[in-house]
Amino acid sequence: MRSIFEVCNVADFELIKEIAIPSISKIVLLVIDGVGGLPHPQTSKTELETAATPNLDKLAGQSICGLSEPVSPGITPGSGPGHLSLFGYDPLKFIIGRGVLEALGIGFDLEDNDVAARGNFCSINDQGEVTDRRAGRIPTENNAELCKLLNGWDIEGVRTIVRPVKEHRFVAVFRGEQLAGEVTDSDPQKTGVPPEAVTAVRSEAERMAHIANEFLKRAQDALSQHQPANMVLLRGFSKHPHFPAMGEVYGLSPAAIAGYPMYRGLAKLVGMKLLNPGAGIGEEFMTLKKHYNDYDFFFLHIKDSDSAGEDGDFQRKVSVIEEVDSLIPLLNDLEPDVLAVTGDHSTPSVLKSHSWHPVPVMLCSKWCRRDAVNEFSESACLSGGLGHIPATEFMPLAMANALKLTKFGA
Repeated sequence: MRSIFEVCNVADFELIKEIAIPSISKIVLLVIDGVGGLPHPQTSKTELETAATPNLDKLAGQSICGLSEPVSPGITPGSGPGHLSLFGYDPLKFIIGRGVLEALGIGFDLEDNDVAARGNFCSINDQGEVTDRRAGRIPTENNAELCKLLNGWDIEGVRTIVRPVKEHRFVAVFRGEQLAGEVTDSDPQKTGVPPEAVTAVRSEAERMAHIANEFLKRAQDALSQHQPANMVLLRGFSKHPHFPAMGEVYGLSPAAIAGYPMYRGLAKLVGMKLLNPGAGIGEEFMTLKKHYNDYDFFFLHIKDSDSAGEDGDFQRKVSVIEEVDSLIPLLNDLEPDVLAVTGDHSTPSVLKSHSWHPVPVMLCSKWCRRDAVNEFSESACLSGGLGHIPATEFMPLAMANALKLTKFGA
């Protein structure tokens, strides 16, 4: 039997729109990016199991818990699909490239014919092999200076627009005629190999592939003396899609508190109001408190846990989780009708990358059926009452627990 959200996605959200009802209740979705992990070889404990998390554990004891699949078993999700799933958008249907998300996140106005790509400044050796996909996470100030070297080129009638995002990340926008986004990435997603050539997935995208490869060739020449950022990698080519807004689908007034531009772009794409997150995790929580009376759905995003996992820094990821835990009482004091904590995917430090492993999730409300779980961790949530669910089913559960859905049928 198909789930409510599989039916809803087939019908373009018509089912949810039909049964959603307004209410004064509030939902807070705390996403600890990449929160899922794997055991450290010396301790046999994951980052969540290692961290001292008395507040998250107490919350688990008041919740219904489980594990979620962002896309499908065995599929490693990108950040875009992982978050879209949590918002209830089937990531296999609502597809978006990383470049568009980065562009929207920095407030760049994309035109209909633009193709945007997410860029990394990276390091390559004399043999042209990638030695660091992030160029040591160079400071954003250095990024901005390097972007000036790549901006404004004319490549066979296509203008390149390059803008800094954060640290090693930038956006490359290709503006011209007869461009299509269906091309492959140049980022090999690993070190020790050269960047890959961009190729067309469809014949209509051959011109875009040619332009992208010429851009990469010029970029290597322009950056050859700029160690450690002496090359670039591109991925997530796409044009601006148009998704139904969360306000339209769920009848919510949603807001996003996220510091990294990509996640702000994703929130903007689905119709959330972007709030100023401040400079750190604590300030993000204070922003929620400040605007708590203004909206009824809050997406609160924590990025540093994912960055630590990708860097293979187990202890730093533990520290981020512990910092988040110390701020949970602030959320409890607001008394949201639904408080859910999860991640968009797993980023085990031992793998230094996103992974296919299911993500722990807990949902606390007055109306949830509490289970026997009293610890927020992968192993504990495995036995939770939610079981093993698609991440797309989170929003119907949150809406129902907030009493924002009426019954279906007579």
